[in-house]
Amino acid sequence: MDKMKFETPDMTAENIDKIAELFPNCVTEMRDENGKIKRGINFEMLKQMLSPDVVDGDECYEFTWVGKKASVVEANKPIRKTLRPCPEESKDWDITENLYIEGDNLEVLKLLQESYLGKVKMIYIDPPYNTGNDFIYADDFMRSQEKENEQMGMYDEDENRLFKNVDSYGRFHSNWCSMIYSRLMLARNLLAADGVIFISIDDNEQASLKKICDDVFGESNFIDFIKLFSNPRGRQSTNFFASAGEYLAVYSKHKSNVEIIGEPLSPEQISTYNKRDERGRFRDLGLRKRGSDSRREDSPTLWFPIYYNPATEDISLTKQEGCLEIIPKLEDGTDGRWRWSPSKIKAEKELLYCRKVSRNGSYEYDIFQKDYFDENDRVKHKDFWIEKEINYDRSSDEIRELFSDKLFDFAKPLYLIRKIINTVVKRDDNAIILDFFSGSATTAHAVMQLNAEDNGRRKFIMVQLPETCDEQSEAYKAGYKTICEIGKERIRRAGEKIKAENGLAAQNLDIGFRVLKLDDSNMKDVYYAADEYMQSNLLDMVSNIKDNRNDLDLLFGCLIDWGLPLSLPYTSEKIEGCTVHTYNDGDLIACFDNNIPESVIREIAKRKPLRAVFRDSGFADSPSKINVFEIFKLYMPEDADDISKRVRVI
Repeated sequence: MDKMKFETPDMTAENIDKIAELFPNCVTEMRDENGKIKRGINFEMLKQMLSPDVVDGDECYEFTWVGKKASVVEANKPIRKTLRPCPEESKDWDITENLYIEGDNLEVLKLLQESYLGKVKMIYIDPPYNTGNDFIYADDFMRSQEKENEQMGMYDEDENRLFKNVDSYGRFHSNWCSMIYSRLMLARNLLAADGVIFISIDDNEQASLKKICDDVFGESNFIDFIKLFSNPRGRQSTNFFASAGEYLAVYSKHKSNVEIIGEPLSPEQISTYNKRDERGRFRDLGLRKRGSDSRREDSPTLWFPIYYNPATEDISLTKQEGCLEIIPKLEDGTDGRWRWSPSKIKAEKELLYCRKVSRNGSYEYDIFQKDYFDENDRVKHKDFWIEKEINYDRSSDEIRELFSDKLFDFAKPLYLIRKIINTVVKRDDNAIILDFFSGSATTAHAVMQLNAEDNGRRKFIMVQLPETCDEQSEAYKAGYKTICEIGKERIRRAGEKIKAENGLAAQNLDIGFRVLKLDDSNMKDVYYAADEYMQSNLLDMVSNIKDNRNDLDLLFGCLIDWGLPLSLPYTSEKIEGCTVHTYNDGDLIACFDNNIPESVIREIAKRKPLRAVFRDSGFADSPSKINVFEIFKLYMPEDADDISKRVRVI
């Protein structure tokens, strides 16, 4: 019976497998750091295989920095970690579909790779801006111990080191680039085919971020760099000019699949629909093309005469007696072109009409389109957002409204995050939204607010490192030791406030969240390297599982390893004294008891789960484990060939 891996995928090995399928001649052997033979890629041969020309030299366009290759290695390196459930810190644990995860987001993103691969509709992140004062995540980018000792740092509550990336370091920009690069590589995997990522940034690293995102997502998937007028007063601390704004980098997984939802018409725009007929309100749009590409030579096929009969008010492409010929002219009298083709004019002629206009001191006829008002009409967002609600002072007020004090600096305004979410998930009321620099959890607040407005079922995943609050801060004095404590409390208070404000309309609103905390593997070292332990040592080890882990820890460890979502419902029951856990109506059934009776195995097999897992010590001997397969084959004959893959032990 196969064992669960409890290790994130080795993406380097998986990529080598994929390359081997396509280009077996590019796979070679090399020695690892311990001198053992392993597979590797002959990159020079691979480059040649991908080029129609002789590859000579290594000159090419790329954005690079000291540590880039190491950050790729870091992103692809497997880890032996898990996410431990914390029902006592959660809200509505049994029914919520939202997640709040505490831990280093690089490792969390690795753990989410299989469970949420290609499932996240939108990602928003507000990473450190690299101002010289930010504490950033300390990844292993092959820094020497000497260099480590030079860095003054701080630690989170679990003794994970953070370091202050001050601009006096020789790798000031490189450290930041490596930090964000590895995380974006993993984030891209999680995006759905029509998924979009929004990244807040300022001038310190916006140029670097653009190049990094071009590298990770592909330049062709760049959507926009939105400018935010977030500080009308301007930052007087900046040199030369008072900085009044920031940016939103917007990239997609596959741009061709993306729908950016525009914003509703403003009252001023609605007022332009100032004409009416039996069909309703409309505005007229000139059929003649204006602006760029409006000359005849720009689109010769769109220059042609249109004929108008004043007596019958008929518009035609065929000249008839009594008709006037109308051709598209530019303001300077030269030939222009129409916006519509002849075929479109024939198909939608009822939307066209002709009237006299004043032009160059005289009156002449011109063709217009009736553009009818639709309350669902949207206009494209401008790439410069100037609304007063984006002012970051608003976020401070929002925090005070919930906590009666300013507990968090530099939180993003709720209005901003709601607007971002609305641009891509307004019409997807089951979307998953991820924020892996979640801070005060504004994103979670925004998701709940949007769900309350349209009765949606959107789900959030918040990820935050439990950074300690400064002891002199208002947050610490109020009893919040970490940023995570602030974020979780904000979700609780915001959810209750939203529910109270919306009454019966929000009675089914999901305002809960499951708390999961990053931790070392549930399994002892012997589990991963049993062959390295002497038989005498194995006899002393009654269990492969660490002593401080419970059934819920083990269940969620199996969910991660098998790639199941972490927010689905589950039940636990007693069967002949054994505790049996059923996840999402049979996606997984687990029993982690010792000495499981055969009758319990049979009962589980009768339920035909998609997956089943047991504790290795749950069986008296190897024949007992083999018998498990036979029992499952008996009750699931249609799946007999897959039983060995679907039933495992830990």
